[in-house]
Amino acid sequence: MQLKPAEQPTFYFIGVTTTQSSIMTLFPLWAKELGLEDVIIRGIDIEIQADSSVYREVVDFLKNDPLSMGALVTTHKIDLYQAAKDLFDEMDPYAQLFGELSCISKRDGRLIGHAKDHISSQLAMDAFLPENYWKKDDGEAFIMGAGGSAIAIASNLLDEKNGDNVPSKIYVSNLTKERLESMESILTKISIKVPVEYHLIETAKENDHILQTLKPHSLVVNATGLGKDRPGSPLNEGVHFPENSVVWELNYRGDLLFMEEARDQKQMKNLHVEDGWIYFIHGWTQVISEVFDLTIDEQTFQSLESIAANMNTVKQESAK
Repeated sequence: MQLKPAEQPTFYFIGVTTTQSSIMTLFPLWAKELGLEDVIIRGIDIEIQADSSVYREVVDFLKNDPLSMGALVTTHKIDLYQAAKDLFDEMDPYAQLFGELSCISKRDGRLIGHAKDHISSQLAMDAFLPENYWKKDDGEAFIMGAGGSAIAIASNLLDEKNGDNVPSKIYVSNLTKERLESMESILTKISIKVPVEYHLIETAKENDHILQTLKPHSLVVNATGLGKDRPGSPLNEGVHFPENSVVWELNYRGDLLFMEEARDQKQMKNLHVEDGWIYFIHGWTQVISEVFDLTIDEQTFQSLESIAANMNTVKQESAK
């Protein structure tokens, strides 16, 4: 990891394999549309669960480099918050509640941390979950993973504003006890009306077992990162999804084995299979709006989404 002082306004992407992300090609197109032509994007790759000193070095650099404008954080949202929260001048309420941050911005010399996943995950679900989805059929939700995205999604499902349009039950699984305990402590502050089961797992077989217990008309989410930065799936090959359900793969690139399994059963089980593309768009536009103090209205968002869709189509065609 080399952190060189920026020579022009620079926006950063803090992740694991940033050069493989579509944003590296997409951001210059969006910047032109938003009037940010002088801004460039640069990736900062950090190993998963790196030493706290690495996160502190990155935050300190962003804080003190004049032309470093801010950053989007993925994969490291919780670890970066825990390692470097004292270096920030301010944290927004969601960052404090969730104990994670996905956006770093500057205002009047102050470094500010934000948690944007709560907003972007709700916008994404609004785009593909039918209206009153939970109220109609009493389905359940199974979220594999307990990181920032998983917490944000669960908190939206539990939000009091939903009234009785909530899952009848939520299952969460993860490989580490600490993450599950942290997630539980956060979600109990939001609501205790919906029962939530937390499962510490060691293998995909345990996820398979939970999946088999789900009711029809459920939501199954891969929020583990498997299939993107790391190959594989949180489920074993051949496991059966519940009928008439929505399957959400938060990734949009990688081997996407989880999504391929769901697509193989799409017709037989009447599944709606969603990838992470619209979540990706909302996540980035929310952070860009914050870092550059922009208002991205519906018309502007539609323009940005169209640019992204066209770029993605060209990329897919060129890969054939």
